[in-house]
Amino acid sequence: MTTTDAPGSTTMLALHQTALGTPDVLRLTEVPRPVPGPGQLLVAVRAAGLNPTDFEHRSQRLFLPPPPFTLGWDVSGTVVATGYGVTLFRPGDDVFGMLPYPHGAGSHAVYVTGPARAFAAKPAGIDHVQAAALPLAALTAWQALVDTAALRAGQRVLVHAAAGGVGHLAVQLAKERGAHVTGTASAPKHDFLRALGADACVDYRTEDFTATEEPYDVVLDPIGGETATRSVGVLRPGGVLVSLVPGAPDTPAAAEKAGVRAVTLLVEHDHAGMRALAGLAADGRLRAHVSGTFPLAEGARAHAQGETGRTTGKLVLTVG
Repeated sequence: MTTTDAPGSTTMLALHQTALGTPDVLRLTEVPRPVPGPGQLLVAVRAAGLNPTDFEHRSQRLFLPPPPFTLGWDVSGTVVATGYGVTLFRPGDDVFGMLPYPHGAGSHAVYVTGPARAFAAKPAGIDHVQAAALPLAALTAWQALVDTAALRAGQRVLVHAAAGGVGHLAVQLAKERGAHVTGTASAPKHDFLRALGADACVDYRTEDFTATEEPYDVVLDPIGGETATRSVGVLRPGGVLVSLVPGAPDTPAAAEKAGVRAVTLLVEHDHAGMRALAGLAADGRLRAHVSGTFPLAEGARAHAQGETGRTTGKLVLTVG
């Protein structure tokens, strides 16, 4: 293991929980400081993004074993040490990335370890807060639109919850690939979506997104349930529905009948994807909208705000 300094402490502070529940279960706690294993980096966290999956795991644990645990998959920071065999990064490098989902959580802390290839070099032109807001949400959008749907120029895309964390990045990525993009969001957020490049907006509160004259080639659905089934009906034959949560029980049958592909995506850590996103961010072609930052010690307050479901873009925790 190589290091940039000789750290004297074997512990660190983390936003930790020992039980499931409301944001009040989160405590700033002294825990063992991780040590990088073979192929891993030890990163001093400068900022760590929050995602809806953090709220869900805090209260229900979903894919994780029972607590105690520290959540967080988004991270931006500085490499402190490298484990055996790492060649891509050196101590002192600024990196950002998504820890392996779901079992690699732990970025809501002062230090974190993760596979070297879960990271990419942080573009010099963006700060750690901006970098930390990107990985999980942007990788989700990238893997949905590019890897899964093979989105091409001239195709039509419908993005549900388009002002949310994944949605607002998906709008930008779809436009970057030359697609025509329609986004669903409440009316007050339509100007925000148009500024991102959306060609059309649908107010989900007062308008029916299925009332479209021209079918879509791709639908990105972070909502699931009946929204997924209804989305099948707006796709052309051969189109692709990518849901981020399961659809309703009748979604597969509806998709088969309509001759469309319906899949559920679970985001994966992805070095190639992170490098592609880093390039777009460096050129100013992809930017996360950060609607709020909170010190690590105020993580419970950040969770409470995020759970309202009214956040535009992303929330980020900052680490001293």
